[in-house]
Amino acid sequence: MNNGAKADKLVSMKEAIATYVGDNCSVTIEGFTAFICFAAGHEIIRQRRRNLTLIRMTPDLIYDQMIAAGVGRKLVFSYMGNPGVGSLYCIRRAVEKAIPRPLELEEYSHYGLVGRYAAGASRSPFFPLRSYVGSDMLAANPLIKLLDDPYGTGKIAVVPPLHPDVAILHAQRADRRGNTQLWGLLGMQKEVAFAAKRVVVVVEEVVDEATVRADPNRTLIPGLIVDAVVHEPYGAHPSYVQGYYDRDNESYLAWDKLSQDHAAVEAWLNEWVYGLANHAAYVRKLGQAYFDKLKPEPLLAPSVDYGRYR
Repeated sequence: MNNGAKADKLVSMKEAIATYVGDNCSVTIEGFTAFICFAAGHEIIRQRRRNLTLIRMTPDLIYDQMIAAGVGRKLVFSYMGNPGVGSLYCIRRAVEKAIPRPLELEEYSHYGLVGRYAAGASRSPFFPLRSYVGSDMLAANPLIKLLDDPYGTGKIAVVPPLHPDVAILHAQRADRRGNTQLWGLLGMQKEVAFAAKRVVVVVEEVVDEATVRADPNRTLIPGLIVDAVVHEPYGAHPSYVQGYYDRDNESYLAWDKLSQDHAAVEAWLNEWVYGLANHAAYVRKLGQAYFDKLKPEPLLAPSVDYGRYR
């Protein structure tokens, strides 16, 4: 049972990770380019969790950092790279040289992992995909099965449902009950929330229930499936949150150079993760002027009239 009926789920990031992320569990920090909760990943590192199965469609910098810190034993993914920049050198070292520890891989295409989330969200036994028929993905991943279509159209590939122990999802805003609103590049945030056993939402703003009720169609994650709400401004940096701050491309470029040397990565983790008490300290260390440069110009959407019915 989760905390669906609880009226106030607001907790600190430290408390959320201590409560819901234990050693040996499976964790997804999703977000397709946007909404990537680096603050949660850093707190998991800070609390020195071990033997995690890390799930993410695009395990970019945050999973590179977590794996460099020795957090993960297995990576479930569908694309691996520093987006728009290059390789993920920490993950490569773990796979190729077992530095800092060996890493098991479980690979899918984007649509394959989307299918696993979708099957998990709908509590279906599998998700069918035509795109795997004739590909070498079946040889690379024994969890992908080939079946006869019961309706007579030939062979069809299927992937199993995915139910992470905990999903950590960033968004623009939520109320204290966990009713979570987001807009922009949504990725699979909603499906991941419904697929997971536990859900922690991390938001830029905590708003009152009236704000949520005034614009219900933006509520993609209902409070009834949310276990905890964390208020963490700039918690997705250096990724971006639509309307709040832009992607910090310089950080992605800097990581590409720094991450090629494991000793340099360890020094970075000591300074920017272990050496800081929390994400608020990270924000203070960078300085408000740094984040002000990432703030986008306003682009307001037109309002709509829902109508007040009697």
